[in-house]
Amino acid sequence: MLTAPKTLLLVDDEPANLQVLRNILSEQYRLLFARDGDRALELAEAEKPDLILLDVMMPGKSGYQVCEALKRNISTSAIPVIFVTALSDVEDEARGFELGAVDYLTKPVSAAIVRARVRNHLSLVRVDELAATRLAVVQRLGRAAEYKDNETGLHVIRMSHYSQLIALKAGLSADWCETLLHAAPMHDVGKIGIPDAVLQKPGKLDAEEWAIMQSHTEIGAEIIGEDGSELLDMAREVARSHHEKWDGSGYPRGLKGREIPLAARIVALADVFDALTSERPYKKAWPVEQATNLIREQSGKHFDPDLVEAFFQCLPAILDIKNRWQEEAA
Repeated sequence: MLTAPKTLLLVDDEPANLQVLRNILSEQYRLLFARDGDRALELAEAEKPDLILLDVMMPGKSGYQVCEALKRNISTSAIPVIFVTALSDVEDEARGFELGAVDYLTKPVSAAIVRARVRNHLSLVRVDELAATRLAVVQRLGRAAEYKDNETGLHVIRMSHYSQLIALKAGLSADWCETLLHAAPMHDVGKIGIPDAVLQKPGKLDAEEWAIMQSHTEIGAEIIGEDGSELLDMAREVARSHHEKWDGSGYPRGLKGREIPLAARIVALADVFDALTSERPYKKAWPVEQATNLIREQSGKHFDPDLVEAFFQCLPAILDIKNRWQEEAA
């Protein structure tokens, strides 16, 4: 299937320089042209080009000023900017990067280098778009599970942030903790596959119904699949293993201790704390002290002792999240 060509905005006060870039890029891309900074900002706002090639030395607004204005505007801040300029000092190049440019080309330009740099930066934009799309799909699947379970969106917001806080306190990297924040909402996605008669039964489940309910962990792992991305791989681990217990008495596989994936161990703790301290149709919310007493008592049984320690170290921040995302009174 044919796709529309990417749009580039070329900004230079010299027509000859614009013509050089036109000759290099016109066969592959849709081109827009501006000869001053104000016109460049107008076109960027109206057309949302995929990439901007921007001269620095221009009458009126300089390229640096244009770049600053682009990055201040939320609707244009994500557009990558490549400076194309006769300024070749290291200080000039450093200033361009400080302002948010993704690259810096010096005149006279090489056709091969211009094409390669444009292609590479457009590819990076595509990678970012795909990552954002994948994240959106994950979030929407998590929402689908909430609707199925008569759960509120506030539960997954709270427990996801609890999970991130615990992970940070446990010494995990900021990037890993950010991935966990986005993977945690998928923990109960498998409930989509549980019959309503079981999932929404007001009374106690019998043995057969309980076995069906427990299968939501494997169903969740199957729904997420083996994508190969860090986010979905972590979401799959969480969905499958967040009901495992440190002492091996959990399900679905009876994993014990560090056999349980770390992300799932963290989510298990965050999920239980939020479930205990939240009101549901079938239970009143526990006081925080009662819930934390149970968590401490279950250290080394249900929960990883090191993570329990991290939980208590960041409990004030957890309670802040709890208060910020409180359920509305019925």
